[in-house]
Amino acid sequence: MPLSEREQKLLEQLEQQLNAEDPHFATSMSESGTSRFSTTRLVAGAVTAAVGLGALLWGVSQQFIWLGIIGFIVMAAGVYVATSRSRRATGGRGHGSAAAKKNSPFMANLEQRWEERRKQEP
Repeated sequence: MPLSEREQKLLEQLEQQLNAEDPHFATSMSESGTSRFSTTRLVAGAVTAAVGLGALLWGVSQQFIWLGIIGFIVMAAGVYVATSRSRRATGGRGHGSAAAKKNSPFMANLEQRWEERRKQEP
């Protein structure tokens, strides 16, 4: 169901307010539709995990416990690399707290508009 013209204008105003109030959050939300995982990191991590798994299995089968431990560490590192987000996708962290954002004028305005809209609907 498409948005009405009034709803589209309201959405545009909310986006502008969000960009002005918290540009970091706005940027992270605009990238939510895109993949946050790098293909290069995924492939490199998968290959590293496979090598680690191979070393783990070979070390255990040959009773080289030290090689099995190293293989496990390499395998875990590969999984970490494959599943971690790139810095560009996360955009950094530590900008403000959730409580501070909840009490912001933007959130208060958003809540007020939501209540008005709920009262208008039958």
